[in-house]
This record gives sequence, C-alpha cells and structure tokens, in this order.
Amino acid sequence: MQDRHAAFLARGTDLPPIIVRRLGRSDYRPICEAMRQFTDARSVQTPDEVWLLEHPPVYTYGVAGRPEHLPQGHAGIPVIKTDRGGQVTYHGPGQWIAYTLIDLRRAGLTVRGLVERLEQAVLDLLEDYDVRGERRDGAPGVYVSGAKVAALGLRIRGGCSYHGLSLNVDLDLAPFAAIDPCGYPGLAVTRLRDLGIAESAEGVGERLVHHLIEQLSRP
Repeated sequence: MQDRHAAFLARGTDLPPIIVRRLGRSDYRPICEAMRQFTDARSVQTPDEVWLLEHPPVYTYGVAGRPEHLPQGHAGIPVIKTDRGGQVTYHGPGQWIAYTLIDLRRAGLTVRGLVERLEQAVLDLLEDYDVRGERRDGAPGVYVSGAKVAALGLRIRGGCSYHGLSLNVDLDLAPFAAIDPCGYPGLAVTRLRDLGIAESAEGVGERLVHHLIEQLSRP
C-alpha cells in the first residue's frame, strides 16, 4: 500500500508519535486487508497510525449484520461483509474515513474509551463550526438534531484496533435510503454541507485529523 502523504505527529506523552497517512480514494477490500496485515505484523514498538481516505461507493456490514437491514435495490453498488463491529452502512465520495490503528493496551485505553475519544474528535470538529453535536446511548456515533453525521465501527485484534469512523461531508445521501443505517430503520442521516458548513473537504479532513490526534494523544 502506498500512501500519498504521511506525517509523524508528536503525542503529548511518552508514546511513539502517531503516523497519519492520507490515502486518497481507495477501494474497500484492499484497505481492509492492509489493516489486518498491519495489525497482525505490529509489535509493541510499532507506532500507531491514522489513515484518512475516501472509498468509492460501497455498502459494508459488520460481524453482527442482519439480512433485514441490508440494501434493497442498491443499483449495482457492491455489498461487502467485513470484520468490524456494527451493522450496515454506506461509504462513498464526499465522506471522510478515518481508520484508527491503535495499540489500546499501550495507550491505556478500553474499547469504550476509544469510542468516546473518536466521538469527541467529531464533536470538537463540529464545535469549530458552531454546530452542536451529540452522542446517543447505545448507538455509537455523532448526531445533529437526531440525524447521524458520523458513524463508528471497530475491530479489536490482539489488543489493537482497526477500522474507525466515517464523517459525512458532502456525500450523496440517497444510497442510505436502501438500508437501515447502522441497523436502525428510519434513522435519518445528514452531512456537513446540509448543516451550513461550506469549508472544503480538504479543510474538513485536516481538522478531523487534528482533533483525532489531540484526542488519541491525551494521557
């Protein structure tokens, strides 16, 4: 896997710096395989990484995915079963994906703690634009006025995480109508553009990286 741009970002602790890889638009299956290979090969000295990218149109569903939530009439969009947690979702251009490859044991994080930090990074990003986001009990992700703007799905393997979060920036939301997003029939989804946020996708991506590193670097 070749990244288009990689940077080491220092952490405010004695942990190794986090490497950020900006991978552009990348197909889903190769990225999943690369995450698994990275996680299986890493050692206690391996720096954590954040991969920022977009996927071409694709539906994915996690290990708990149920058939009744899967897309009906998906107009040729691939449907891929994956090894993350959670139900079905849609990825496509205009949505930033941030995959967080973190050694939880070394960072002293629980799975719940990681989820909270990923959610907080999105909440902080929204606050930059004076938009109030919120959490929802039992339904990981970030919501604005009841509509989901960011989804989470993780896999923990050998004490290390991969997969991560997706943030709807200027994504075509129509494909969500064919599924029960994250397993919730009728769940509304939204995007930053519809929340009045006009910053470029590149600018949003850099803000997302900034807030993720800030959250993942906290002791």
